[in-house]
Amino acid sequence: MKSNFALGIMLLPRRKRRGVSALYRFARHVDDLADRPLPDREALEALRASVLALPKPTGDAVVDALAPFSIPTAPLVDLVDGALMDCERSRYETWEELREYCRRVAGAVGVACLAVFEPVDRQRAEPLAESLGVALQQINIMRDVPEDWRLGRVYLPADERERFGVGEEDISAGRTGPEWHALMEHQARRAEGLLAEGLGLLPLLDRRSALCVRSFAGIYRGLLRQMRARGYDVFRERPRLSALAKARSVAAL
Repeated sequence: MKSNFALGIMLLPRRKRRGVSALYRFARHVDDLADRPLPDREALEALRASVLALPKPTGDAVVDALAPFSIPTAPLVDLVDGALMDCERSRYETWEELREYCRRVAGAVGVACLAVFEPVDRQRAEPLAESLGVALQQINIMRDVPEDWRLGRVYLPADERERFGVGEEDISAGRTGPEWHALMEHQARRAEGLLAEGLGLLPLLDRRSALCVRSFAGIYRGLLRQMRARGYDVFRERPRLSALAKARSVAAL
């Protein structure tokens, strides 16, 4: 499994590994339907209907793979609804608007994973898992600015771009001057705060589940540090970590 989540998933015992892998495949499927210049609304709505039919067999292999793990449908529906937002808009005016998008497309995945991780206190764990998911999505948004631009999307909040003096023409041209650096540093500090908050989840998990979550967080913090070290120039080269760099990032968390 070639992703920033593969290492963490492999640390889980078999049943939990199967559950998180099924969730990962579902999330990737949703993302693939949304990550197009024209997202597939019809397919996403059909997928949403299949999720609502769980735990009955739906005929959709990706959805049916979730049934054995008793994952609540609410976060799964949130995830699809987040993808449907990409059918309706390509810009966000404020962080509050963007945070709701991030909550649906990533925070909801964190909440869904709790059915597999089985924390000792589900009520305390849910907001922490959501914050962790939002943090990872914020880092994804920073990393993927050029890719999203090619899809006609800008996820950096418009009011913050205006405050720091970064226009869409700067994104188009790949300008990385002081204004861009200040805007991205603002995004980075917010991500770091959310990440620190989300790591409060670890004491509520068993050792191997905590190691899995820690690996996700460590790798994404490593990506954030790499972007910062490069002056947030995400245009010339897509941020990515080698296997060794991933291991070091997890160990350093």
